[in-house]
Formats: sequence, C-alpha cells, structure tokens
Amino acid sequence: MNQSYCLSADIGGTSIKLAVISLDGIIVKKWEIPTDKQDQGINIPKDIHEAFENELTKMDVHNDQILGIGAGAPGFINTETGFIYEAVNIGWKNFNLGEQLQELSGFPVWVDNDANLAALGENWLGAGEGSDYLIAVTLGTGVGGGIIVNGQIDSGANGTAAEIGHMTVVPNGGAPCNCGKTGCLETEASATGIVRKVREAISDYPTSSLKDKIQNESITSKDVFDAGKQGDQLAKSVLNDVIDTLGLAIANLAIAINPEKIVIGGGVSNAGDQLLHPLMETFYKYALPRTAEACNFGMAKLGNDAGVIGGAYLVKQNQK
Repeated sequence: MNQSYCLSADIGGTSIKLAVISLDGIIVKKWEIPTDKQDQGINIPKDIHEAFENELTKMDVHNDQILGIGAGAPGFINTETGFIYEAVNIGWKNFNLGEQLQELSGFPVWVDNDANLAALGENWLGAGEGSDYLIAVTLGTGVGGGIIVNGQIDSGANGTAAEIGHMTVVPNGGAPCNCGKTGCLETEASATGIVRKVREAISDYPTSSLKDKIQNESITSKDVFDAGKQGDQLAKSVLNDVIDTLGLAIANLAIAINPEKIVIGGGVSNAGDQLLHPLMETFYKYALPRTAEACNFGMAKLGNDAGVIGGAYLVKQNQK
C-alpha cells in the first residue's frame, strides 16, 4: 500500500515554508521559497503549486498519495472556504487562496490563520501534549495567538478568534498598529514593540549599554534581553513593563478559555526562562486563582516547524 502524505504551506511575509509530511507527523521533506508580494501577492498560489509539483516529482510521489494541502497565512480567514479577507503583510485583500490552490493542484485545500496552525502543531506533537483547552501565544515581529477548545481550533464567527495581538492594552496614546488601531498588544509585546519602547526611553537612561546599538540602528529584542540579563536598567525597565502587559493580557484571556496549557512561542521566546519565569509570576498575579490552578505554562517545542506540522494536522483531521 502506498504511503499517504499531507502537503503543508506556512505563508509568511518573507518566505513560504513548505513540507511533505506523513500522517503520523514525520516531516519527509521541507524547504522554503521566497514570498512574491508583487501585484498584491497574486502569484503566490501558483508558486506554491509549482514548488509542490516539482518536489513530488523528484520524490516519485504520485497524486493519489496526497490527502490534501493545509495552508496557513497571517490574516483574517474564512476557514470554511479558504477565503482571505485581509492579510496585510502579504498584500491580500478579499483573496480566494483556498479556491485558487485547489484549482491549480487538484487537491483538497484547508486554510487557517498561521498562528492557529502553529497552535495545532504544538498541540499535536509539541508542548501542548494533546490538550483540550490551550492558548498558544507567538511573540515575533508581531503577536499572534491560537486557541483550542474541546480539542478543536477556535476560529470564531468570522475568522478573528485569538487575534490577541490586537487586544487593546493602551487605551489612550498607544502606538499605531498595522490593523488601523492604536495601543494593541502587538505594539507593546512584540519584538518590534520592545525595540520601540527602548528607543522611546533611552533619554531617561543616558548611560545604558544599549545606547550605541540604538544610534547605529542595529538594536534587536535579543539585545534588550541580553542587556537585561547583564543588569542594564533601561532593558530591565522595558522588559518589566512588556512582561507585565503580556501577563495581564493572557490572564484576562484565560478567564474566557479556562486553559489547561499556555504555550509561548515565536522568536522572542528564545529568551527562555528570562521571559517565561517572570511571565508566569505576572500571570498568576492577575489570573483568577481557580483558573490559574488548572493551567501549566510551557515553551513551544517545534520552533519554525510548528506551522507546517499544524498544516498537516489540518489535513489529517479532515479525513473521513
């Protein structure tokens, strides 16, 4: 009997991660292609199809061995149809990704938000450990989230469930967000937000070790965490503020979901215990005690593979 495979595409603003994955979650092949954002990303479905077609030919995998394509994109998505209402970082608005990819490939296609796919991946084979109630938070250039309820990803009424990066956390005078609002969590707790907050506060800390990096336009969130570890007062002040805001947001979100697991991922999570331990303390400070009792924290385990593994799970769970 021929082996069956799931195809997975994790579409980002810079690159598209692609993978051929077995039904038990083994990545047989993974690679990346650049994201062509010219002409509002119109060529992306064709690029994905051609990349899969070429690779499957090399692998001598036939179409009847493919169960479908699971695709993730950073935007607001109708998960029933794969229709993208908006994906700002790609350039899509009212873009029918699911239909186009299905017509090109001939395979069934399922599409969801990229953070939702990361949550599915982590819950299937990573830190979620098969939780029925889970909140996944991704901290990178932006802030994303995925929520699992009764073992299923929750996309909400119109595809905006778990868009936690766009919770308002600074009601007045907050930084502008690419969603059109101001004061979103994404502007405060992302890698971009951390760097911005350091820049804004540097005048109060003229002897900070971060001053040269700020002047040279080379500062990253990792630099801020490294400086905080060395006792830099500017870095410590900003990180304390960021972690307090993030912990409060997660604690409030947990009231609605009552999760058994909270998983933290994304590039900022590479700070490890320097982020996790104070974040847990802040969460427990703000959370309803009984909600907190049910909940365990963990760092994401799948790294950059979480999205493609989640895409494979999306295909797997839709098999009859």
